Amino acid sequence: MTVEKIPALVRELYKIVDQLEAHFPGRKFTPDGHLVGSIGEVIAAAKYGIELLPASAEGHDAKASDGRLVQIKATQGVRVALRSEPEHLIVLFIERSGDTREIYNGPGPVVWEQCGKMQKNGQRPISVAKLTALNTMIPPSERLESRPI
Repeated sequence: MTVEKIPALVRELYKIVDQLEAHFPGRKFTPDGHLVGSIGEVIAAAKYGIELLPASAEGHDAKASDGRLVQIKATQGVRVALRSEPEHLIVLFIERSGDTREIYNGPGPVVWEQCGKMQKNGQRPISVAKLTALNTMIPPSERLESRPI
């Protein structure tokens, strides 16, 4: 399977979510956690030409061709959370249509400085809105180049 098929598969997933929610009013069947994270990782690998590290690698998810270690976050919500300061960070928003949009692509320390306080779960949250604003200040030379997928 190729990464190009992911949007269609995500659309199918949401059709099932819609059916479950129709059959069980008042219950939400939101895809989250590992599922969204793994989808984001394979999309980022294809989009930015980065090599994924083994699943659950400490601190980072991938390595860029220039040697930078990359943490990948994907969300369908209003925030993400970090456990540690990444060298480079990519944050993607996954739409119900299966399409993705880049929220942040740049140095990790810029985001780490702006994250909230450490929570009881060991994570520091940051909003998608704040990441979007930070992303506008990152020069192209500090981004990983993206390619169409």
